[in-house]
Formats: sequence, structure tokens, C-alpha cells
Amino acid sequence: MARLILEDGTILEGNSFGAETGVTGEVVFNTGMVGYPESMTDPSYRGQILVMTYPLVGNYGVPNGTRDQFGIKKNFESNAIHIRGLVVSEYSDNYNHWNAKKSLSDWMKEHGIPGISGVDTRALTQRLRDGGVQLGQIVKSGERPVPKEELEDPNTVNLVAEVSIKRPVVYNEKRGKKRIIMIDTGMKHNIIREFLKRGVTLIRVPWNYNIWKSPYKFDGVFIANGPGDPAMLHETHEILRTALTKRVPIFGICLGNQVLAHAAGAKTYKMKFGNRAQNQPVIDLKTGRCYITSQNHGFAVRASTLPKGWEVWMQNINDKSVEGIRHKTLPAMAVQFHPEVTPGPIDTSWLFDEFIKML
Repeated sequence: MARLILEDGTILEGNSFGAETGVTGEVVFNTGMVGYPESMTDPSYRGQILVMTYPLVGNYGVPNGTRDQFGIKKNFESNAIHIRGLVVSEYSDNYNHWNAKKSLSDWMKEHGIPGISGVDTRALTQRLRDGGVQLGQIVKSGERPVPKEELEDPNTVNLVAEVSIKRPVVYNEKRGKKRIIMIDTGMKHNIIREFLKRGVTLIRVPWNYNIWKSPYKFDGVFIANGPGDPAMLHETHEILRTALTKRVPIFGICLGNQVLAHAAGAKTYKMKFGNRAQNQPVIDLKTGRCYITSQNHGFAVRASTLPKGWEVWMQNINDKSVEGIRHKTLPAMAVQFHPEVTPGPIDTSWLFDEFIKML
């Protein structure tokens, strides 16, 4: 047995699976139907307890760690599980998939991640949607809960520093026609893969690496997805401000959209419950074309703070939040959603091609 306890005093009892341990974190929900291995290994979930609204989780197990032709793991978005805990309605220990190698519970045990099942996740999601995401904890049977005032808020620490690489890594060094600096604020594997498919050289660097004093030559700057509050990343803001001054092409995804906004002089805000799923509708405000996108974020750009020369490019059809910004004359653009998907639809993969054309 286990309990999920929210900071508002709500207690939900259920069954334990995964690691036999307790955790605290920010409780958020994802409305996607599939893709739990990809979501759980997405660094953007760092510090969070993930609630899956789809009722059955675990039924196709967990795939192996096979690597692709670039040496990147095919089936995971990083080399670790980044969520702190998992909450599901019904957990299936009996799995069936041609690529499955182990159960979800066994995989979580290996990584020290606890889970709780038998929870009414739809009612829980309604609570988080109506009242906003909140801190919480998974407490195992026989354990005492952490006092409310001692719950750790992951948004008060620099989570990007935890998930970013520590030293530069170069991909496709000798064969790339163009060279891109990738600022790793918690980068998903499929972002790297999408660029490599297009025949470029990638120089992946830590979140606070001074690219202007580095030995690397590059044609453009990419800023990745990642967890936490974008306002904390002052070093990254400065790197992008210099790129804007030098008119170096810039492309950002997810957190990269928010960080670019800060570099431009705009502000971001904490959303009530964020957008996390593979079914978020987005509209291009210039063309009127709509896309279904994969998303995972709890912060957004405040449109009214964008300075002169910048414009809102994409917008969420549901909540009208900013889904993309770009400069009217400089080669700088970013989107809040995930064009690299994994999981999700591939409607917006053309954005990688657009960036490469800018180089």
C-alpha cells in the first residue's frame, strides 16, 4: 500500500509498485495515451511526480536500451528517469510488446522511482486543473509523511544545472556541412537525432558554457528544452543576448523559447497547471495553419512583455498561451512545443529544416 498526499491535505490511497521508497515533488499531469518511457526519461520532468490520466499504464512494458547509428539510445529521451514518482489509475504488470524487455515496475525499481496505482487519476487531474499544480509526496506503507512546510519545491532550485551535461560533446564532427552549438538545458535525445539526420555537426555544451570564448566555430545556436524556472538561467540569457547582438541564427525549443524571451527582455510566468501531452493544438498566427503538438512545460512567455521587434508566432488554441516567438528582422525563432516529438505527432518537424536554412 501507499499514499499520495498533496499539500492541500488531500490523501489518496493506492497500491505500491516500482521502488519501495517515498518521494516529494511537484505533482503534475499528462493527458497522453502512450509514451510513458519517453516521458519518464524527459529531463523536463525533473523534480516532478507525474500523474498519467490515461487509465492503463505498463501494458506494453519497457523497451531495451538499443542505440541507433548515431550512438544514441533509441527508446529513451535521456540516460536516466527524471520523474520522482509515477501515479496511475491501473498498473499492468503483465506486458506484451515485441520490443519489451522488462516490466515498468522492474525498470522503476532499477532507478529508485516509486509508483502508486489504484488512484482516481481523472479526479486528481481535475483537482490539479482547477486549483493548479501543487507539491505532494508518495508515502509508502508504514512511513511517516514529510511535514507540509518541509516539502521541497523543485522550482526554487536550478534544475537545469542538474540535468545538463558537464563538458562539451561533438557529434558528426568531420562530415557536417553546417555547425550548430547546442546549449544543453536538459536536451531530449530525439532533438539531437533530428539534427544529425539533416547532416550537420553538433557541438553540445553545458547550460552556462561561454560559447564566445570557446575553441568551437559554429554557424548557429540552438537552445534546448529542460526543467524549472527559466528566469534563473542568467548565464544562458547572456549567451543568447550576445548571439542576438552578433546576428547569429538562433532556434529554441520549449525551455529554449522561454530563455530566448528572457534574453530579448521579456518575462515568463508560472502556468496554473501547464501543458503536458501529445495532443496540444497550436496555430500559426501568420498562416492560420493548425498543428497538433507534443508539449511538456509549466512556464510560458508573457506576450505583453515582448519588446519592439519581436512577435508572437504561434499560439495555443486551448488557453491562448504563447507557443512560439520570432524576431521580425533578426534570424531568431523559438517554439514552446516539441517538433522532435517522441512521443507525439510529427506535424512540425519542418522547423528543423527552417533553422538549417537560416545558417
